[in-house]
Amino acid sequence: MLRSAQHDTSMSPLFLFLSFVALLSALGVVLAKNPVHSVLFLILTFFTLSGHYLLLNAQFLAAVNIIVYAGAIMVLFLFVIMFLNLNEDTEPHKPALAKFAAAIAGGSLLLILVAALRNVSPAGYDPTSFDSQIGMVDRLGMVLFKDYALPFELASILLLAAMVGSVMLGKRETGERNF
Repeated sequence: MLRSAQHDTSMSPLFLFLSFVALLSALGVVLAKNPVHSVLFLILTFFTLSGHYLLLNAQFLAAVNIIVYAGAIMVLFLFVIMFLNLNEDTEPHKPALAKFAAAIAGGSLLLILVAALRNVSPAGYDPTSFDSQIGMVDRLGMVLFKDYALPFELASILLLAAMVGSVMLGKRETGERNF
């Protein structure tokens, strides 16, 4: 998204709309009684965050967020939820002490976040130093393969070992029984 040379102090209406929808859908994730509805609210949250990535000129992160998180991970979550067949009849009743402890833990987390962020002042937009290519794939690739080459290669070896291990665990020998 290209901006004019003048300093724009007002927030974009699209940013405000996406923020509003993201906050409402995040609340829906937490407050939904049905786990499937909670997952659907989480998908909506991921889509709004991808919109924020697009506003920040990070097209690659937006695409990866939609493909990986809103696609693959949410399908996995839905599969697990449907496989477990969660409903109110099978869920044990939570005592009032557990609900009170959860409220205290959430409140203290909120207090810690507010205390940690109270003196933070976000940097303003400077049109003279703005780089429109900051979120592009070629820049990400250069940083990934120059500065983080060793962690990238170690992660690829770890994923390769996990794939080989899952194939070996899933392979059946003749006459062998599954658990």
